[in-house]
Amino acid sequence: MTTRTKGVLVFLLLAFGLSWAGMFIARLGFGLSLVNPLVQLAGIAFTPAIAAFVVRKWVTREGFADTGMKPRIRQNIGLYLAAWLGPLAFAAIAIGIAVAVGMWEFDASAFELIPGQPAWVAIGALLLVVIVLTPIYWGEEYGWTSYLRLRLFPERPFVSTLATGLIWAVWHYPLAFLGYIEFANVALGLAVWTVSFMFQEVILTWFRMRSGSVWAASLAHAGNNMVLALLVGTALGDDQPITQTLIGTVPMVVLALWIILSGRLAADRPETAVPEPRPALAARS
Repeated sequence: MTTRTKGVLVFLLLAFGLSWAGMFIARLGFGLSLVNPLVQLAGIAFTPAIAAFVVRKWVTREGFADTGMKPRIRQNIGLYLAAWLGPLAFAAIAIGIAVAVGMWEFDASAFELIPGQPAWVAIGALLLVVIVLTPIYWGEEYGWTSYLRLRLFPERPFVSTLATGLIWAVWHYPLAFLGYIEFANVALGLAVWTVSFMFQEVILTWFRMRSGSVWAASLAHAGNNMVLALLVGTALGDDQPITQTLIGTVPMVVLALWIILSGRLAADRPETAVPEPRPALAARS
């Protein structure tokens, strides 16, 4: 077994073990709701980052050269704006599709999420919340996109990205059985969820590689959850999670296919190259 393979296996064991244990203990042991942000923060959100840190530091000892921790905002201001505002555009497209096919009759008042304030104020507030919560979503991106994706099939970016998206989706599966999300048809719901995660991973990988920073991907991830999912859910209703996920995924599919077909997925910057794991130190005599 190579050092890199060992690192990936230990990362997966830690990322899944810590987070799944946290989910089941919180829900079944203490009766806590996984919808509660404090529960997510305490037991789930940072487990991929913890796993990646442990592996980099003590298992492979490869260090942190390719973590992408430098924001690089000045060099990538356009990408950051796209990561920040893109989910809002996705939401507008998804809601437009829902209206066009007769799934929802447009009503701007539905987005007046702050009592007494027009919809644009609530949407503006959501965009600010996205920035504030980006460090929370860094907890996942530091593990999945900035560690695992770089090490699964490193010579095949497309396969690596899809594999990472699949693993990332499976990591979420317990949520469908612990009250976080309720699918009327669990098998279909998980299938749709998985496809959505895989296309989302294409986009997040592109942000990570194109910018050379994990923070661009973290910002986009925060926007997908806090703007795209919330606004589409508000329009279609949280009682239709499968439909909501399908509609919300449509604009992501279009962008992801553009990234893949244009060859941008493989255009990794030099600074994202995976460093060689350090050999173990010989025992002193």
